[in-house]
Amino acid sequence: METLNEAFAVAKSHFQHVFWVPGNHELYSAKTQTADESQLKGEAKYMACVMAAKNHGVLTPEDDFMTWVYEDAEGFQVAAVICPVFTLYDYSFRPAEVTREKALEWAMEEGIQATDEKLLHPDPYPSRDEWCARLVAQSETKLERAAENGFPLVIINHWPLREDTVFIPKVPRFSLWCGTKKTNDWHTRFHAKVVVTGHLHVRRTDWIDGVRFEEVSLGYPRQWQEAKDEGHDVNSLLREILPGPATPKRGSEPTTTWRNRGRGWSLSHGVEPMVTPLSPSRRTQV
Repeated sequence: METLNEAFAVAKSHFQHVFWVPGNHELYSAKTQTADESQLKGEAKYMACVMAAKNHGVLTPEDDFMTWVYEDAEGFQVAAVICPVFTLYDYSFRPAEVTREKALEWAMEEGIQATDEKLLHPDPYPSRDEWCARLVAQSETKLERAAENGFPLVIINHWPLREDTVFIPKVPRFSLWCGTKKTNDWHTRFHAKVVVTGHLHVRRTDWIDGVRFEEVSLGYPRQWQEAKDEGHDVNSLLREILPGPATPKRGSEPTTTWRNRGRGWSLSHGVEPMVTPLSPSRRTQV
């Protein structure tokens, strides 16, 4: 919590509006934390993070969505609704032939087990799957109400909304911990203009069904240093969400643009670039 509070304070000192969506690391309950914090698990840990955000004036998935007014490319005042959400994951990003019961065993066949299995507790829910189902249902209710206003949405979530935007060739079976198929159609169902996610440390831009998907992870400190070594600073890594580029015509959308450490290059979905994007390290238990 100390690090999270520091991050909130720094962000608010630089930006008028700050939005926070929880990732898996903030939800960890570890023995290295303070005695009081280590007792917080699952939903209680999340709500403690939400209260910390509120103390700094940071908006969270628990707040009302904000309507953002901006100027488009033609100079007109337009608006979008900023929608931070929290979905978690339910292990459904897996091949059809792999059952939920065998999913963790399938990942371990390649030595993959996320740290979440030890440190991210689902309390008071029986499982992460059930917590995810509750979160998805709550988010859908809010997004439905927001979409009724007629403004396009900017949906912000730590985890990817679609499995086809998960490309981690070094650890493909880590996909189990990368989202839920329940959100696959949210971009069209709720009339999104942009979907913003993180988690993968694989920075990329995709256009799907006329909606822009931005994976904007900044990564770990070691990856920040790699970016610095290539002459980048944080400004070259930030992505403009609004107004952003013009929406391409259907059928003429650009292919995936990979933005590894600030660079950008395009190729078709599913084809590995010559320089492999950053991805979580292969792990047995990390």
